[in-house]
Amino acid sequence: MNRFYSIIMGLVCSTMSVCAQVNVSFVDNIRTIQAQVNGKWGEQPVMLLGSGYVDISFDDLQRDYMRYTYRITHCNANWESSGLYEGDYMTGINGSTVIESYEPSVNTEMLYNHYKFRLPNATHRLLLSGNYKVDIFDDVDDENPVATVCFSLLEPKVGIDIKVSANTDIDSYQNHQQVDLNINYQTLTTSNPEMELIPVVTQNRRWDNRVMNLKPSYLRPNQLVYTHNRSLIFPAGNEYRRFEILSEYVPTMRVDRMKYEEPYYHAYIFEDLPVKNYKYDQDQNGRFLIRNSNNTNNDTESDYFITHFTLKTPQLADGDLYLFGDLTDNMMWDENRMEYNLIEHQYEISIPLKQGSYNYQYLFVRTGEAVGQTGPTEGNFHETENEYCVYVYHRPFGGRYDKLVGFKTVNYKE
Repeated sequence: MNRFYSIIMGLVCSTMSVCAQVNVSFVDNIRTIQAQVNGKWGEQPVMLLGSGYVDISFDDLQRDYMRYTYRITHCNANWESSGLYEGDYMTGINGSTVIESYEPSVNTEMLYNHYKFRLPNATHRLLLSGNYKVDIFDDVDDENPVATVCFSLLEPKVGIDIKVSANTDIDSYQNHQQVDLNINYQTLTTSNPEMELIPVVTQNRRWDNRVMNLKPSYLRPNQLVYTHNRSLIFPAGNEYRRFEILSEYVPTMRVDRMKYEEPYYHAYIFEDLPVKNYKYDQDQNGRFLIRNSNNTNNDTESDYFITHFTLKTPQLADGDLYLFGDLTDNMMWDENRMEYNLIEHQYEISIPLKQGSYNYQYLFVRTGEAVGQTGPTEGNFHETENEYCVYVYHRPFGGRYDKLVGFKTVNYKE
């Protein structure tokens, strides 16, 4: 019982620096962080420079109102600060703007306040393309953020062609998928495209296994070609597991039972097993959608349930197992590391989740490594539908920051 109640009240990793394209909370009372571009659910957090908007929202599981502010930082391709003066990349005074829009939860057992704001706004307009992180601070500490939200602004200057195949340089239609790229820079002014263009490739928006520092296989007129590159071979994984927690009383998709244990509701997901074969499912590649059984006022009338996961399997040696997906900020931290129950012979974890539809996976991380593996728990099957994204940044000779000049997403499905 203490573990999941401490999730609500404790602090974790409040001083950790995150150099990744993730929306992440550093304290346990901040939950369900979302960044939605142009009002479109599930879209990548990328919008055109000078056009569009991003809505940022989160819940604070403290009952009382807390004054939150935000600070905007321009970042380079690796999501570290570009070091530019604030006046170079934005208008307005940075770091002191209060998030004024908030609403308390209604008819929920777990009380919370729902905060939201939009960028750009009347105070802040963003001037440069590239990556942006928004750090959120409370009144207690204006140095260490309680959460960080990431998005990117695009000024399209290059064309991107992506080809994904299960016929790879490692195996043929077995366990991997390989990405080939063509970057057409005909409309871009560059003196050394091979050095100045920086492609970044991600699979299902994961940052732990993203690929950077690529060298082109060869050059064509106005093109960089990346083909037969071993770095661009990804384990194929499997479709994400899914469940829904929509009602306090009726178990919904893949929920075994619901139970009220004062002071909160609990949802018990059906016992999972390691996957031995590929099985097609219409997943959303790790995302979640907040909604309740009435599908009304989802932001404030959806309750939080302590949600219990189990994976029945012998204990895996030389590493740790993590619950992974947007529901855990796509991070592999102690708070989403699963504990092994030696009596029941299963991995277990319990976390508070807001009512909605969720995707998740179990990722295994070997001791001393940082990349999650799907093989031991989910398997790797060439048929798996995966979402690959390519970001192309440009740092011209003598330039001070990385411009985002190309972006493209492709969903691979045989």
